[in-house]
Amino acid sequence: MASRSCLFIFLLLLAFQSSVIKANTVAVLPPQCRPIVAGTLARFEYLVNFIIGYAEFLLRSSTGAGIEDIAPGLVQGPVPIGATVANLDNATRAAIREFGLALVGNLRAIVDETLLRAPLSRPQLNFTAGVFAGILNLSGLTPPFNVYGSTTQFLLVAEPLTSSLLQFYLAQVTPSIAGNDQQQLAAGIGLTAAAQAGYFRTRLNAIVNSPVPPYTMTVANFTNTTATAVNQLGLCGVKNEGLIVPLSLGAENRTTTNVVPGDVNSLSPRRTEREVLRIVFGTRNATRPGGIFLSFNGALFRQLVALRQS
Repeated sequence: MASRSCLFIFLLLLAFQSSVIKANTVAVLPPQCRPIVAGTLARFEYLVNFIIGYAEFLLRSSTGAGIEDIAPGLVQGPVPIGATVANLDNATRAAIREFGLALVGNLRAIVDETLLRAPLSRPQLNFTAGVFAGILNLSGLTPPFNVYGSTTQFLLVAEPLTSSLLQFYLAQVTPSIAGNDQQQLAAGIGLTAAAQAGYFRTRLNAIVNSPVPPYTMTVANFTNTTATAVNQLGLCGVKNEGLIVPLSLGAENRTTTNVVPGDVNSLSPRRTEREVLRIVFGTRNATRPGGIFLSFNGALFRQLVALRQS
């Protein structure tokens, strides 16, 4: 009887020990998926590259204007390559212009609330249609995919870019900022990005089963293609998702619709500095500029290059 009691106690201790080990086990990320240690100013400096790039893309696509036309003296640097006014319907053009103007306001807020001063350095940007097609694995289509060709084609590019940047805001900017004013600033920028991402996905979801002229592929097919391309460039798993997914990826494994993408608990996935750079560079290498960003500014990026952390 005593031996049975000892055995029972031993099994209880073993189970308790296993649960403790499991509870205290932290997933070890592979090196290419680990965040970079950086201070508040360096993070904002890094973020400014993306906000400038995205603002220029939205403004020039909607009206042909650039940041200098809206806020003279706020930025300086080479003029973007390949910028084209997109063939958008009037309502979409107005929304895209509004988003671009909002990002200019975000840049001004960064100058007001941090030690970064105007004019902010603008990286060399490449908005040639073929660059976007290459990054999103849409090259080789006949006729060539053109982000500026129609409202739907524009939305198909803007959505994955916005979602990827939002994932970076959530992962590395907002949680890592020191100072109440700076935290509020970062949170405000992130909320703006979230609203824009929601707009793009809602617009696409409304036509999810429709073909994208002049192709036979549906919007759902296109979003799956672009999400896969972004994930492959990021090198850190499935974080971007299409509008239609298997049940295994749907919310609580009960739906195949995917208007708001999320992880197993429907939380927004997160991307690190290097993941986002691999995507926008289109090179799968965070230290080798290309794609949309032919150059990149800031101490954090120089740190990556010096450490050869690709």
